Amino acid sequence: MGVSLDGKLVVAISSRALFDFEEENQVFEQADDRAYMKLQLDRLEIPAKPGVAFSLVKKLLAFNQAGAQHIEVVILSRNDPVSGMRVFRSAQHYGLPIQRGSFTRGQAPWRYLKPLHANLFLSTHLSDVRAALDAGVPAAQVYPHSAHASDAHPNEVRIAFDGDAVLFSDEAEQVYQAQGLNAFQQHEKDKASQPLSAGPFKPLLEALHRLQTQGTPSMRIRTALVTARSAPAHERAIRTLMNWNVEVDEAMFLGGLEKGEFLREFEPDFFFDDQTGHIESAARHVPAGHVASGITNTP
Repeated sequence: MGVSLDGKLVVAISSRALFDFEEENQVFEQADDRAYMKLQLDRLEIPAKPGVAFSLVKKLLAFNQAGAQHIEVVILSRNDPVSGMRVFRSAQHYGLPIQRGSFTRGQAPWRYLKPLHANLFLSTHLSDVRAALDAGVPAAQVYPHSAHASDAHPNEVRIAFDGDAVLFSDEAEQVYQAQGLNAFQQHEKDKASQPLSAGPFKPLLEALHRLQTQGTPSMRIRTALVTARSAPAHERAIRTLMNWNVEVDEAMFLGGLEKGEFLREFEPDFFFDDQTGHIESAARHVPAGHVASGITNTP
């Protein structure tokens, strides 16, 4: 029987999302790829520092137990293969059991998401994220300047999601953008019992829910919905999750308040939102990624 990733939660991640290669990236942008390649080769024995999504990956991999491999992490990088050696060396240094990767030397790597059956793609390249979302893969642009995750919850993967255009479709967001807050509130009140359509991250939330039910004695998942909605629009969001038979542990209906300080208190390993303003607010406190979907991201 051939090797298969069936039944696993597959996370595809770029090297800059997993490790801090910002200094090396400056060389790439100021010179050329050969200078970058030489620098990475010269630093082959120096482990790269953890990047923004490092905590999320490390904790997810901790769900793997002898005889029960639930998580697969694959490097999907625009790096060249020579620089890829340092990526794998760095993963090995930190005890991350990452065995697979594709290095495309500047070409778009997102096309390999389909054969991987990826549940999540994290990259610093917005164009790759947009292409992945168009292909139906939950994806987010990692902000390299984001704060790193707290180490206060070593046995808990904490993930926070925005609602509209992330977990849910942008149906209600379209009403808000076209007609304003009052029309949005009335629209959601009138349709409180009608579930929202799925957004791009519904499949990931469902996969995390399954992972939680499989569970391990030492690791668990805690999720939060962090939304600009407020009452009465809260009810449709909650009823939608109930209709999907998916639970979140916390729900914050902030009514337009900045999300950053609330996320600081929740201490997620990662936060996903479709609006860059919310991501900028969040990134000052927690790891954050931009989900380039929905009406607010229409060119």
